[in-house]
Amino acid sequence: MTQPTRIRAASKDGITEVRILMAHPMETGLRKDSSGQLVPSHYITDLTVQHAGRVVLSAQLSASIAANPYVAFKFKGGAKGDRLTVAWIDSHGAKRSDEADIG
Repeated sequence: MTQPTRIRAASKDGITEVRILMAHPMETGLRKDSSGQLVPSHYITDLTVQHAGRVVLSAQLSASIAANPYVAFKFKGGAKGDRLTVAWIDSHGAKRSDEADIG
């Protein structure tokens, strides 16, 4: 999970479209490895996206999300050059935060 979160954001006519790809295994805890042992659960639990100090997306995720989750959404506001911050926490307590400028 050392890969950065890929963030793409573009603003047009006062609406900003954001696309996020997070590198994470998102294990449910139900899959078995090659030796037949259960792979422990490990998934993103909380996702937050901020623009100019304002939360524009807050989500609680679960183990039912596929590996390397992709999230896309739009919000009102934002301009080219503004900064977005994407932060998440997983079920093991690991945290990640990445930033990107709106294009």
